[in-house]
Amino acid sequence: MSTETWDPTAPASVSMTDAAIQHVRKQLLKNPAMQGIRLGIKKSGCSGFKYDIEFVAAATEGDQIIQVADDVKLFVPAEAAAFVQGTVIDFSKEGLNSTIKFNNPNAKDLCGCGESFSV
Repeated sequence: MSTETWDPTAPASVSMTDAAIQHVRKQLLKNPAMQGIRLGIKKSGCSGFKYDIEFVAAATEGDQIIQVADDVKLFVPAEAAAFVQGTVIDFSKEGLNSTIKFNNPNAKDLCGCGESFSV
C-alpha cells in the first residue's frame, strides 16, 4: 500500500486544451463581465462527485487562479483542488453535440452516464 500526501496550499495543476480555451473564450465574449470559469465539484451522482463549472466575474476567497490564456482564467476553489489536481479540460464537438470532457487522473471510477466520478 502506498500513501500520497497533498499540500492544500500548493497551486492546482489543472489545464485546458486549445479547443476548451476557444470554447470558453467564445462564451466570455458573449458576456464581457465574466473573467473565466470556476471548476468545482459537488457530491452527487452514483459515483460520488460531479464537476461543477460556472462562468464567473471574479475569484472568491480561497480560489486558486490559473491563467490558461491571456484572456481566459480558470478558478479552482480550495476544497476542489485535491480532487481535480492534474485534470485536463477538453471540448469536443461531433455533429450537433458538444461536450466538455474532464481527463482526471484522480478519478478511480466513473458512472455509466459519465456524469460523476469517485477518487
